[in-house]
Amino acid sequence: MKLRFLTGLALAATLAGCGINSVPTAEENAKAKWANVQADYQRRADLVPNLVETVKGYAAQEKDVLTQVTEARAKATSVQVSAEDLSDPAKVAQFQQAQGALSGSLGRLLATVEAYPELKSNENFLALQSQLEGTENRINVSIKDYNEAVQSYNTTIRTFPDLIGAKIIHGAKPMTPYQAQPGSEQAPKVNFG
Repeated sequence: MKLRFLTGLALAATLAGCGINSVPTAEENAKAKWANVQADYQRRADLVPNLVETVKGYAAQEKDVLTQVTEARAKATSVQVSAEDLSDPAKVAQFQQAQGALSGSLGRLLATVEAYPELKSNENFLALQSQLEGTENRINVSIKDYNEAVQSYNTTIRTFPDLIGAKIIHGAKPMTPYQAQPGSEQAPKVNFG
């Protein structure tokens, strides 16, 4: 009887060190961080129509820029990546590309605003611009938090002893971190001529 108890205790201790709990915990943490990234991008997408309408009133001749922003927002909100898709680099890249396109067109829109001093002093525009800047900061923090959670998860499923439970019990696959889009280190080009 005592031998069974000790064997059971030893088995439980062995399993506890094999990723039974640590793998799903790390996975759920990364998924929660991804949800924050999506929520922040959705907040940005929700601000864009108000920003575009405010600018439209002042800069009607900048129709191309406004159209690009509207189209980029539509594409960015149509590309969805679920928590189950986080191990598919192609789906994550597609999401990143759509969000990058919206970032670029917003940059061009805000650069266009420089030509309209009366718009830059409009209270509605200033409030929207401030909200957008705050949202961009939240997006950056959420992406950083997500990437840290992915790094922790990927390390957990690849290191001993957790890799035993990760492969055998959970069938865990590495998640894809969020990466900057090629060319994102360059500011968008604006041409007024």
